[in-house]
Amino acid sequence: MPEATVPPSPQGLREQLFGAGYIADEDVASLVWMALSLERPMLIEGEAGVGKTAIAAACARALGRPLLRLQCYEGLDLGQAVYEWNYSRQLLEIRLTEAGAGSSASAANKGQEGLRSNLFSEAFLLQRPLLQAIRSEVPCVLLIDEIDRADEAFEAFLLEMLSEFQISIPELGTLSARSKPLVVLTSNGTRDLSDALRRRCLFHYLDFPSLAREMHIVRTLVPEAASRLVEESVAFVQRLRKEDLDKTPGIAETLDWVRVLFKLGLQELPQDPALLSHSLAALLKTRNDRWGVTPERVAKLIDGPRIGQDVGVAGGFK
Repeated sequence: MPEATVPPSPQGLREQLFGAGYIADEDVASLVWMALSLERPMLIEGEAGVGKTAIAAACARALGRPLLRLQCYEGLDLGQAVYEWNYSRQLLEIRLTEAGAGSSASAANKGQEGLRSNLFSEAFLLQRPLLQAIRSEVPCVLLIDEIDRADEAFEAFLLEMLSEFQISIPELGTLSARSKPLVVLTSNGTRDLSDALRRRCLFHYLDFPSLAREMHIVRTLVPEAASRLVEESVAFVQRLRKEDLDKTPGIAETLDWVRVLFKLGLQELPQDPALLSHSLAALLKTRNDRWGVTPERVAKLIDGPRIGQDVGVAGGFK
């Protein structure tokens, strides 16, 4: 089995993630380092938009591994998640065997015996993300996104893979991992996950970043934007998240919005609510939110407490 290189410390991994464009705090860096060291899956819970899936993508870039993603949804079954048989190829194999056997009864019998054992081999197996992850010759990062959207039956199936890194297929038997993937499960908390699943995983709850940390993230990833624009824009988004919204803007939306404001040539947040309202398409993603955040509400959000130049980067990458 190929050996995966584990960074010597959480701080070393933190620097690798930073080089891959992800500003990890100490908790996230320690979580990923423990998952690599113990070869254990990690379960990351949090609201939509806090950057859960970004952790998996950053790990793949930082570690130089391929990323495999399984998007969960209600009704997800083994055919989409694990494997299915290539029926068209099996049918073709049957026809070729029948044609090759000709009219000889003994040849036909031998052909049928060999065919039965051959049809259900790995050559006729269509691998889906979970099976691809453990049969890969090189270690990968496996993202099982929004596991809370799948039903409990599928969650129960995952237990074998997450604990033993193997998958049982009735026609073939048990297929063990050629390499152990780094498994990242995410959950938005829409339903309770089983204790059995939680026990198999390292756990972290990811929340929206603090004001100082989000400023640090935006400054790092949008370095071309003026410092005052970043400070005032992030403060605006932090206040906006406290409003009654259908979809709270996440970190990705903040980054998009600051890039939009920069491309408009702004050095600071404009005080004209009408002008600012036109750019909110980068932050507000539902009809109710776009209509509900009126210019009057925008004016109140602009007039919130101003952010001084001495704000630190507590909790950010140093």
